[in-house]
Amino acid sequence: MPSCPICASSQTVKNGRIHNGKQRFKCHHCRRQFVEQSTKKVIAQATGELIDRLLLEGISLAGIARAAQVSEQWLQTYVNQKYAMMPRSVQVTQKKRGRLTIQCDELWSFVADKRHKQWVWLALDSNTREIVGVYIGARDEAAARQLWNSLPQVYRQCAVAHTDFWAAYGAVLPKKRHQAVGKETGKTSYIERFNNTLRQRVSRLVRKTLSFSKSLDNHIGAIWYFIHHYNASLLV
Repeated sequence: MPSCPICASSQTVKNGRIHNGKQRFKCHHCRRQFVEQSTKKVIAQATGELIDRLLLEGISLAGIARAAQVSEQWLQTYVNQKYAMMPRSVQVTQKKRGRLTIQCDELWSFVADKRHKQWVWLALDSNTREIVGVYIGARDEAAARQLWNSLPQVYRQCAVAHTDFWAAYGAVLPKKRHQAVGKETGKTSYIERFNNTLRQRVSRLVRKTLSFSKSLDNHIGAIWYFIHHYNASLLV
């Protein structure tokens, strides 16, 4: 049996045939499928890992394709698949019932052109700096409710929420645990700083960018990809 072109393992077996009848093999070690002397370029695992890191650095897909030396068409397919698999719920450390404080804010973005606005609603734990709530959509009361519903249950039960004076918050958040504050108080400074980080690190959110999203699914997937990375980095 031929060795795997990805990991060089000799633990390979026959695995059916491709559309033109050529024998296909499967590697028991890395689970990749391949054919011998394929005319199709196989992307090395190290290249995929490089692309995963570059997607977090505010670089356009065209720039990533040049840096990783892959085709833009292949890269777009890779990104589509990656973003489609992103979980659409927050993954945060377990919290005990008790006094919690969150900061909430909305970040403007768009898909395709600036007429199609997509607001990124975020909630951040003031103590751990974790992003604990996310919703992407309109800027209205229904969207504020979606943000509230995205919070883990312990936050909905116990957290005091600091927000700006956008009316949708007052209509949705529990009145006894909602405090609308101005920037001068510093009580929303962490979420405002995170918004800046998000704009710098996700290329399609950079102001006056040429790397804007054409697909809403990819727009949402890119934001979730960075948020999962950000929360995980706080645990290191």
